[in-house]
Amino acid sequence: MNRSDRRAFLKDVVASLAVAAAGSNVLAEQQDGPAGIPTRPLGKTGQRVSIVGLGGYHIGTAEEREAIWIMHRAIDEGMTFFDNSWDYNGGRSEEVMGKALSTGGRRQKVFLMTKVCSREYDGVKEQLEESLRRLQTDYLDLWQFHEINWDVDPDWIFDRGALKYALEAQQAGKVRYIGFTGHKDAAHHLKMLGKPYEWASVQMPINVLDAHYRSFQKKVLAECNRRNIGAIGMKSLSGGLIPDELGISAATCRRFSLSLPISTLVCGISSRENLEQDLAAARDFKPLDEADVDSLLTETAAAGKDGKLERYKTTRYGSAYHFRQHGE
Repeated sequence: MNRSDRRAFLKDVVASLAVAAAGSNVLAEQQDGPAGIPTRPLGKTGQRVSIVGLGGYHIGTAEEREAIWIMHRAIDEGMTFFDNSWDYNGGRSEEVMGKALSTGGRRQKVFLMTKVCSREYDGVKEQLEESLRRLQTDYLDLWQFHEINWDVDPDWIFDRGALKYALEAQQAGKVRYIGFTGHKDAAHHLKMLGKPYEWASVQMPINVLDAHYRSFQKKVLAECNRRNIGAIGMKSLSGGLIPDELGISAATCRRFSLSLPISTLVCGISSRENLEQDLAAARDFKPLDEADVDSLLTETAAAGKDGKLERYKTTRYGSAYHFRQHGE
């Protein structure tokens, strides 16, 4: 990204934040109670969510008692947006999260999201029932179509009955809101956004490298904000490569992502240390100023230009289920 492009991107970021400040789409608002975790609106759903969320994949890799302890503390401290997926760790992620939410009225304290992998009517119906059973709940706050990483995915979801069943599940009270996710190419997200349905949410990579290559924040995030669709950020560390390869701290990475007009940022948390770092990032959050954003974009321009440090965009990365689904 040359200096002119950086300036244009910076202008877009500042404009987005200004629009949010004038309305209610972005600015963090202190949550009631002692936890001190800010919340933001999830698009036009009328719901508010914690600005950092607990990622379902990583929590499913921790030892069960430790994972449950982490989730209980997260809830107590105000991190109440919980992410998951039907296919994470062979279903273990949903199962351990279900155990954590099954006691002490905790299910009612979180905004629970999980994802569905099938693109067909019968498949999504079966996977929803499995997710509800594993999560020990009778409804989801948000259900998202997982990994819109192939150009045909939007067509399949509409043509093969996946959305049809999702709407039936919503009507039956099993699902409150419907969205989608993906990490490969912004073009696939834009195709989903062009379909005849008004999504509640869109999940996408949001980090300082994304600005330079197949940028979701420049293309998809702008459209979500224009339409007041809840934007959910993920991969703010690019799988740890930004801190490890570029020496930019995890705290700075989180702060950059949260300075963009997103509703919440899903964080990979598999230890108590991870949790405390992300709780602190949320409590202490202050948006980066223009000079800091420009400095980070300049610092990462060369490393980010070809997507090599965003492997989820440029390599065979993702769910084995979806590769089989597409015959790969």
